[in-house]
Amino acid sequence: MEYYELYIQRIRELCRQRGISINKLASMSNVKQSTLDNIVRGVTQNPRVKTLHKLALAFNMTVAEFLDFESLNEYSFEDDEEE
Repeated sequence: MEYYELYIQRIRELCRQRGISINKLASMSNVKQSTLDNIVRGVTQNPRVKTLHKLALAFNMTVAEFLDFESLNEYSFEDDEEE
């Protein structure tokens, strides 16, 4: 799995757990719908920290809590081809 796919998985899972749509998340986070759509479709593979912060706040989390999940913690950057 690619690194950016972990963000997508995290966003979708948190939305599912909280019973909110991606559209509702855009509204709650004050992130443009097009920006969020690009993230969850994998077009934007490196979202800004500011965007992640807004999403975390919408989920009532800190950025640290938002980024603290098993798949991301276990990700190995050594396998990345981008160096």
